[in-house]
Amino acid sequence: MFDTRPLLTPTDFPAIRRDTVTTLQVNLGYRCNQRCLHCHVNAGPTRTEMMTPATVDLVLAAAVKLGVTTLDLTGGAPELNPDFKRLVRAAHAEGIHIIDRCNLTILSEPGQADLAEFLAQHQVEVVASLPCYSADNVDNQRGQGVFERSIAGLKALNQLGYGKAGSALILNLVYNPQGATLPPAQSELEHQYKHQLYHTFGIEFNLLFVLANMPIQRFGSMLHSRGEFAPYMQTLKQAHQTANLASVMCRQQLSVDWQGNLYDCDFNQMLEMPAQISERPHLRDLLIHNPASSNITVADHCYGCTAGQGSSCSGAHSSNEPESIIARA
Repeated sequence: MFDTRPLLTPTDFPAIRRDTVTTLQVNLGYRCNQRCLHCHVNAGPTRTEMMTPATVDLVLAAAVKLGVTTLDLTGGAPELNPDFKRLVRAAHAEGIHIIDRCNLTILSEPGQADLAEFLAQHQVEVVASLPCYSADNVDNQRGQGVFERSIAGLKALNQLGYGKAGSALILNLVYNPQGATLPPAQSELEHQYKHQLYHTFGIEFNLLFVLANMPIQRFGSMLHSRGEFAPYMQTLKQAHQTANLASVMCRQQLSVDWQGNLYDCDFNQMLEMPAQISERPHLRDLLIHNPASSNITVADHCYGCTAGQGSSCSGAHSSNEPESIIARA
């Protein structure tokens, strides 16, 4: 796989600083039951990297010490980590809001029959990948039969109250473009998703997050092989909106890899660009240091978060731009 890191640095992306950390996004391992073309983690069934029980304990200790309000669990398929449920129970007991980045097909994997009920019991917000409401488009990006299993997973979550009006169980969906283009307007696409999924399958959900594909790992390598890397980067840079710097996710979030190392976001994690907190930043540092106001490591891929309407793990950005967010020399 082609390494795109040399193509992303040096950069002219604006310097920014971290605000108060409210979210720890934790990668519990790279093993996944799917292998998707756009996956910036390069996850798949043959990956063996998995967070250990001791590091899981450190995640909870750091979250409590920092006073974070949200624990965002990702992978791979985070549910495949043997300590997934233990971490959810402990974080829920601490009053921390939990997000599960769920690929939906995991709900029908062997050994996961009680997963949906477990998530509902602990009021876990489900952020579910569904790159289209068309079977052909989903299966082309994610594998044969993925769409059918995804619809079954959404129906199972709906039956538990997820995504229903008046329910506290939140179900949000995620859209990624299939190629080297920016995602469409989030509000318009959300309307289409809600109409199509409800009228075709009776499925309801709360919000749709549209995410730009990052030119790194599997997707970046594909762009390079097709001669599309430079044009895609040009698209991102030309669509840069300074106002989106106010709400890039790295300002209030830290990313934790399966070994407990710290990064400004999971994209930087995949590029092995550590957070500027200590020489070798790790969860242990959060027990003694507050990372607020530290500089954020940037490179050209960061334009993927500020292009157009903006892109983050919570979808499109707002357009406010407080003056204080720009790092000063």
